[in-house]
Amino acid sequence: MDLRFTRYRGDGWQVLLSQPNLVLHATLHFHACLRAADIGLDTRISAGVGTVATVGTANLNDASGVAFFISGDHLDRAKKRRFLIAGTGIGDWQTGVFHLAEQLALGWTAAQAEVVALALSSELTQDEIARRIGVSRQAIQSRLASSGFSALDEALGAFGTYNFKSGGSSHD
Repeated sequence: MDLRFTRYRGDGWQVLLSQPNLVLHATLHFHACLRAADIGLDTRISAGVGTVATVGTANLNDASGVAFFISGDHLDRAKKRRFLIAGTGIGDWQTGVFHLAEQLALGWTAAQAEVVALALSSELTQDEIARRIGVSRQAIQSRLASSGFSALDEALGAFGTYNFKSGGSSHD
């Protein structure tokens, strides 16, 4: 299935992911790309994990199912929060990780976000990222460290191995 996404009420998005364990990765990457562009745009992202009845026609505006209801409902009720998650298999630890990730990501400079986006989107080494954007490897290392990337990387690993259907790690 192709990636499908639709803007939701101005500053929110609905994105269809076939693998819910990638939701934190997608959220952080999307935010990092917007922040790296440094054009003054911010966004709210609500992940609704659950069943999908239909994926809609040309976009997700007419999609239906529990996942879309949860996502839209949370975007409607969100006050100052930017990253939200709820639904099937979502417990306190996932909600807490999303909130912590939000707090780290909202503090990123454009330079930090650029490096985080590259680190999330590819298997590039720090040396390769440095060459790509024209700075030293030490600058990349510093930007990743100050972005909290090592902690986020552990959180991404936890989400990546979580089985949302059974409610446990895929290693269990």
